[in-house]
Amino acid sequence: MKGMRILGLAGVLLFLTIQAAVAADVAKIGVVNTQKVLMNSDAGKAIQNQINQTGQKMEADLKRKGKEIEDLKARLQREAMVLSKEVRDERERDIRIKINDLKSSQLKHRRSLQLLEKRLLSRMKKQIQDVAAKLGKKGGYLLIIDRAGVIYAPAALDITDRLIRQFNADYAKMHKKAATAAPKTKKKK
Repeated sequence: MKGMRILGLAGVLLFLTIQAAVAADVAKIGVVNTQKVLMNSDAGKAIQNQINQTGQKMEADLKRKGKEIEDLKARLQREAMVLSKEVRDERERDIRIKINDLKSSQLKHRRSLQLLEKRLLSRMKKQIQDVAAKLGKKGGYLLIIDRAGVIYAPAALDITDRLIRQFNADYAKMHKKAATAAPKTKKKK
């Protein structure tokens, strides 16, 4: 009887030991919402600001060219009765050329803005991957995946806010280094 109890107790201990070993090897997985990182991180906000400022400059340039065309059209319409046919035709041709230039500028600005956005977001994506790798090693994660490709993940797996905090800290360090490394100019009196 005593032998059965010892054997039973040994079996229970063996079962608990196996369960503890299995539980220790549970894969730790993290989920990151990169869109949220872009919207809420300091680097993401700086990129959005840079893209918006560039877009506003381009838009102002296009509006200026559009106003110039409208002014030329209005002037031509006012002076149409007193101008010779050759001068009128010449001004109409100039307006058509400016309209084509405006369309070309719109296309060029759109492409330029898209390339800027692609370049900046690509660089940021690389930085996010570096921070995620650092968090993964530090936190013992087996896998960190992007929320965009996941259909369902419990909120407990979401480490986006931790990644944003780490990303902001790294971003601040990088800018602090860049500010201290910049050559200091002497003020003239």
